[in-house]
Amino acid sequence: MKIGIIGAGNIGGNLTRRLTALGHQVSVANSRGPHTLSALAEETGATPVTVAEAADGAQVVVVTIPLKHVPDLPKGLFDKAADGVAVIDTGNYYPKERDGRIDAIEDGDGLTESRWTEQHIGHPVIKVFNGTYAQDLLERPRPQGDPERIAVPVAGDDEAAKRLVRELVDELGFDTVDAGGIDDSWRQQPATPVYGLRGGVEEVTAALAAAPRERPAAHSF
Repeated sequence: MKIGIIGAGNIGGNLTRRLTALGHQVSVANSRGPHTLSALAEETGATPVTVAEAADGAQVVVVTIPLKHVPDLPKGLFDKAADGVAVIDTGNYYPKERDGRIDAIEDGDGLTESRWTEQHIGHPVIKVFNGTYAQDLLERPRPQGDPERIAVPVAGDDEAAKRLVRELVDELGFDTVDAGGIDDSWRQQPATPVYGLRGGVEEVTAALAAAPRERPAAHSF
């Protein structure tokens, strides 16, 4: 598949490494420009592009940037993407450590982090890998049926896009658990039982069910 990755930090960089190794055609972008990605491109064979070009022709686009920078993404980012493009959101809201207060997430019942992201980018997202350790993408893939295979929650409203993403996650060497729609994705946000959990399908399913609805004070502004 043709895959665009926006963000070349720990998660974005390691997804670039894994997806190119699996034979996908990967374009990668960051906020500093393609010239800063030459080492990653040489290592992986990925194509460095601008953020505005990252989704061009892509069947899957991964958005893996700090939440506070999501509103800075170019308008019309997905205009040249493939029909039915699946957009993966790996983001998390860290108000005290990085992002500052986002009123729409904090106020009242608040939006889930990924619903807020959807509103800013103008496209549905599939939330996955937001609670995954970046190094696990390289070191913990396992074949189907392996008792040590890690499962990850996947939330999203677009069932076709969710199915495509779950197939891609399986190819990367991880099981998936359907975590419901984006309005349910609070169950996998930071400080929930599933966040950072290295467990199998049953453990991840139980952790999602055990999540408290209230945003933990440590993750509010």
